[in-house]
Amino acid sequence: MDHANSITPQSGDLLLIVGTVKGVFIFRSDRDRRRFQIAGPYFKGQAVFSTAYLPDNRAPRILVGNMSMHWGALVSWSDDFGASWHEPDDGNVKFPAGSGLALNAVWALEPAPLIGPEVVFAGADPAALYRSDDRGETFRPVESLLNHPERPYWMPGAGGLCLHTILPDPRDPKRIMVGISSAGMYRSDDGGESWTRRNKGVKMEGGPPHAPHFGPQCAHKMRYDAKNPARIYLQNHPGVYRSDDGGDSWIDIHRGLPSEFGFPLVAHPTRGDTAYLIPLESDIFRVPLEGAVKVWRTRDAGASWEPLSNGLPRRDCYFSVLRDAFTSDSLDPAGLYFGTRGGQLFASRDEGESWNSIADWLPAVLCVKAAEVA
Repeated sequence: MDHANSITPQSGDLLLIVGTVKGVFIFRSDRDRRRFQIAGPYFKGQAVFSTAYLPDNRAPRILVGNMSMHWGALVSWSDDFGASWHEPDDGNVKFPAGSGLALNAVWALEPAPLIGPEVVFAGADPAALYRSDDRGETFRPVESLLNHPERPYWMPGAGGLCLHTILPDPRDPKRIMVGISSAGMYRSDDGGESWTRRNKGVKMEGGPPHAPHFGPQCAHKMRYDAKNPARIYLQNHPGVYRSDDGGDSWIDIHRGLPSEFGFPLVAHPTRGDTAYLIPLESDIFRVPLEGAVKVWRTRDAGASWEPLSNGLPRRDCYFSVLRDAFTSDSLDPAGLYFGTRGGQLFASRDEGESWNSIADWLPAVLCVKAAEVA
């Protein structure tokens, strides 16, 4: 693997944007994905919790949610694949004056092209949703969620009270869903004017056996099915679920998995009924079961699961994979990529059938995003 100060990708190249506890790295490969060039780290010494890629034939933009040495949590951007970066002078993600809230981190960055070509949403800790209409340069809070009447009852998870998942509906520009730890799932059907919780069927840890609609719900990750937009997969703190009605209700699909605990979840980019998980042993011991790394795949929407481990460590492995550190590209066959808290970056060029390591000694990985250069 070649290391460079910056990269100059060609049309059709694949980028992996990897946020770590000590900066962000950009990996580049051609469509064959056999050899990667690495550039960075950028924002040296800063934690990068989130990244996004905004395609544009004139100037594709990379966004990062970094921790500025001067301004704290904010969103910075590059329009030249990392050769230069723009960092706002005094922060561009802020709580309103008088709110009594202080920004801890930008946990999620999500473009919403169906709403508008320059629209980007950001998720924050403490839980809040922000909207940008200028490709991530400035943000304003979505007041309806910030001032939600149930907010006083939201409880922070171990990592804080974070809004970590943002799902703009692929069909309806007025519908958007968010995941909050630990409040669960909320959905707006009117473009963000109002929000209702969507936790029906999801059990609460330490709660009654039949899931409450409200309580300390700890969603870990959600993804849409590639072919059925009404279908959503959920890795929860306790349990793995599927919704077939856009989040109105959820059913348990963890049977066949070695554990119901884990953080990341990826849906196949083009194949319906197909999703991937990386289960961990338990909430108490957040490592691969028996020290053997396995990615688990369903090809029937959770009716059954199969382990994929060819090329992955098979013994004495005790890292974990965080909620945004697992992603896919949209090539054919689809590539899968995950980073670990031990600093390894693994890749599969064949939809999980085989794996190889493309980096071994990175700082702890917080997020991984794949993008194809237009």
